[in-house]
Amino acid sequence: MSDEEFQTGDAGSSATYPIQAGALKKGMFCCIRDRPVKIIEYTTSKTGKHGHAKAHIVGIDIFTEKKLEEICPTSHNMTAPNVTRAEYALIDCSEDAVSLQDDAGDIREDLGLPKDRELAEKIQKEFDNGKDLMVTVVGAMGEESIMSVKENTK
Repeated sequence: MSDEEFQTGDAGSSATYPIQAGALKKGMFCCIRDRPVKIIEYTTSKTGKHGHAKAHIVGIDIFTEKKLEEICPTSHNMTAPNVTRAEYALIDCSEDAVSLQDDAGDIREDLGLPKDRELAEKIQKEFDNGKDLMVTVVGAMGEESIMSVKENTK
C-alpha cells in the first residue's frame, strides 16, 4: 500500500454498549443470548444469603418476535444494542425485494419484505393499489428489517 492509498471504515461505533442490569427498565432494549430484545417485563428479587439482588428480564426479539428470558444479578453488566430507526419512501415492491429511497435521494435495494406475513401482505397490497408509502426500517447488531408502513402525507 502506497502513501496515497487510504482504507475506509465505518465511524467506529459498536453494535452494542454495556449497561448495568439494575439500570434496565421496561421498554428499553438489551441483549439476551446475543439477540437484541425489547424488554416487556422486568422484576427484581431481594438480596438472598448469597448477596446479590437478581433481575428477571423478559424480552421480545425485535426481529424474530421470539420471547427470551434472562436472570442476572443487578450489579452485573449486560449489553444493549445500538438500535437505529430510519424512514424511507417505498419506490418498488416485488415478491421478495423492495426498493427504498431516503430523504437525500439515495436508493437502497438490499432489504426484502419483512418476515411478518401480515405486514408484508399489507405493504404489497397497498403498493399495488398505487398508494405512496413510507416504511420504517429498524437496525441493530448488523441486522435490518422493515418494521412498519404508513401512507406518505407529504
